[in-house]
Amino acid sequence: MAMYRRTIREQLFKLLFRFDFLSGEEMKEQEELFFDSGDQTFSEADRTEITEKLERILAHREEIDREIAERSEGWSLDRMGKVELTVLRLAVYEMKYDDSVPEKVAINEAVELARRFGQDGAPAFVNAILSRFTREGEKKYEQQKALKTEKKEEEAAPDRNRPRNGGAQVHIVHARKQR
Repeated sequence: MAMYRRTIREQLFKLLFRFDFLSGEEMKEQEELFFDSGDQTFSEADRTEITEKLERILAHREEIDREIAERSEGWSLDRMGKVELTVLRLAVYEMKYDDSVPEKVAINEAVELARRFGQDGAPAFVNAILSRFTREGEKKYEQQKALKTEKKEEEAAPDRNRPRNGGAQVHIVHARKQR
């Protein structure tokens, strides 16, 4: 009997999580152990689906990581928890590259994975980052990005109304007359 999509996603998450800790050689061994451990029974179709999705995620990993980093203001990928980062990678893959998964489903499932495997605050963190990948969130994100760029350009441009005194501040001091 085939697994439910949620179960497949969870198993894919568990396998993908290992990639931050292992080299390519070790990962092939771990992949075999993962499927043959006896903790979970996989049909050949399930195993194939999980393996193919894993390969597609890894093929897009650099782009996915770059997009997560762009939308995670104040958070470098190194600073994120490995669980949260893995959940984000899986969800961003589903949102951008897997047409069979609606955006809202990818976000809801990611929040559930974060709730189940992540630390306190992980579901809110994951939801906040992923909301920036939705069509509506993407528009807001692009607008914020444009405003920041505009503000930086304004700060870098000389102010025509400011007096030219070489950056020195001039203070006028009124002396009191002494009697």
